[in-house]
Amino acid sequence: MSTSSPPVGRLLKSSMASASSLMALQLLSRGFTFALNQALFRLASPSAFGAAAIQFELILSTILFLSREGVRNALLRDGGVNTAHPDATAKRMNLAFLPIAAGIPLALCTAFLYTYYAGQEIRQQPHFEATIILYAISAVVELLSEPFYNVAMGELKTGVRVRAEGLGITAKSITTFLVLFYDSTRGNNGSLALLAFAFGQLVYGLVMLATYTLYLGTSYMAPKHPASFSSRNSSLLSYIDQETLHLSFTMTLQSLVKHFLTEGDKMVLSWFSPLQDQGGYAIAVNYGPLIPVINLFDGSLIARIIFQPIEESLRVFFSRTLGGVGSANAKTKPNNSEEQYASLVQSASTLRSLLSIQVSMSAILVVFGSAYMSILLPLLLPSQYLTTSAPNVLAAWVWYIPVLAVNGGLEAFLSSVATPKDLNGQSRWMIAFSIIYIISAIFLYRSGFGDSSLVYANIINLSVRILYSLHFITNFFSKSIASASASVTGPPLFNWKDALPSWNLYTALALSSLFIYLSDRRFKASATIAAHPGKLAIFNPSVLIHVAIGTFLGLVCLFTWWRSSGRHLNVSFARKKVD
Repeated sequence: MSTSSPPVGRLLKSSMASASSLMALQLLSRGFTFALNQALFRLASPSAFGAAAIQFELILSTILFLSREGVRNALLRDGGVNTAHPDATAKRMNLAFLPIAAGIPLALCTAFLYTYYAGQEIRQQPHFEATIILYAISAVVELLSEPFYNVAMGELKTGVRVRAEGLGITAKSITTFLVLFYDSTRGNNGSLALLAFAFGQLVYGLVMLATYTLYLGTSYMAPKHPASFSSRNSSLLSYIDQETLHLSFTMTLQSLVKHFLTEGDKMVLSWFSPLQDQGGYAIAVNYGPLIPVINLFDGSLIARIIFQPIEESLRVFFSRTLGGVGSANAKTKPNNSEEQYASLVQSASTLRSLLSIQVSMSAILVVFGSAYMSILLPLLLPSQYLTTSAPNVLAAWVWYIPVLAVNGGLEAFLSSVATPKDLNGQSRWMIAFSIIYIISAIFLYRSGFGDSSLVYANIINLSVRILYSLHFITNFFSKSIASASASVTGPPLFNWKDALPSWNLYTALALSSLFIYLSDRRFKASATIAAHPGKLAIFNPSVLIHVAIGTFLGLVCLFTWWRSSGRHLNVSFARKKVD
């Protein structure tokens, strides 16, 4: 590879191609497993599904997140392979083995503590202890792929990661379905349900590791000797880049708080709700509003297909483009102020365009999702889940997805450019955000909102984090542009108000809400669905007409957005220089 950083335009193109490939992976793999997942919901009881999707997934995510998140972000900040400095590259890439070393004891401790402190209800589930052990082993197996993952991300080999994760997800779904199906033929009332999910997770890690090894070879399965290595200096620290190690520790400490915020709903749910309602909450989260194609294991389709690929690709792009701006990383600092200025302009334009799309699409989603949720619920949910908390949680998720989208993009930028000092400051604020989340969740629970309290508490939490990120980003661009070129005049390089929808879209959405309300009163579609629940109710003429009206109005709103602002997003943000 080239010894210098790729041009900003080519890097942006590569990052967007990476996001597109990851979206295609998510869409194709979930489309392929759609029928299997529908069967899984009917083969697994709400209690078994709640145990697997809430409590065991919490164990898995805790081990993985705390083991690898800080190292991943630190390595992205340092960039990929640099042939001019192979010794430094080897030391940085050796750091990718740290999650494996940290994950093994963390998996053992987490499994032991959970087994000891688990509630009586989940302890009574068949094969409880064996399932815990399998999930801990699965976490370690998945961590074995970390060196391959970091190589693929650092060298922009998106195709390898697409294949590895796509095959892993497919194998996971098939394995879980086969075990559940076998269990149903024995008439054992779901005695193997928990083991089915555990075996699926284990197969996911094994298939992903095998795929990475097939495409990248076995050379990344062991640390490399740096060129400066000698037997007289054979300590562990001689194998790794200590500056990157320090950054990874800083990011890992921050991850402790971030993990609590990310998984706080599962923690609170495990404490307050019985397993059956945990299963209802889990299926609601996995469905995601308005989208009937789901993946049982990896969160809502919207979050996984769209948000996660965009967030990860933006993190790569901003890390490479702005890694040295503002003294975030002196090793990758641009060569001159003109190059630095160009990087800032391109990054600000990219972030502003992303926010504009997210906010506009979120407004459309809230209007139409809220209006048609009562019709979609009986179609989306299996009958045994209609009596759980799933319907209320799904309705709340319509409001949650917009803030989830905006927060993900903003925090991807923040983590890409923040200095260790900035990250420490953010960690302190994260503690305050955690307190806000806990207070909000408990207050809403006691106010009678049920499991939807977790969704609304997350909305409050993410909204505060969005305000923090916007404040940080605005200051970052202001300070960075001042240091890059003192002769620049004009409006601020980044202004969050530029990302707000146009008044044309607001007007179209307001009129659409009115017409949908009048249509429902005229054709009584919601009442028809309530009186005749089931998937065939959608074919009732009154329901079809109401849905057709909403579809037409949705297309009108999309066209209005495109005409008013969407088609202009690629226009560069011009600024003038004073000689």
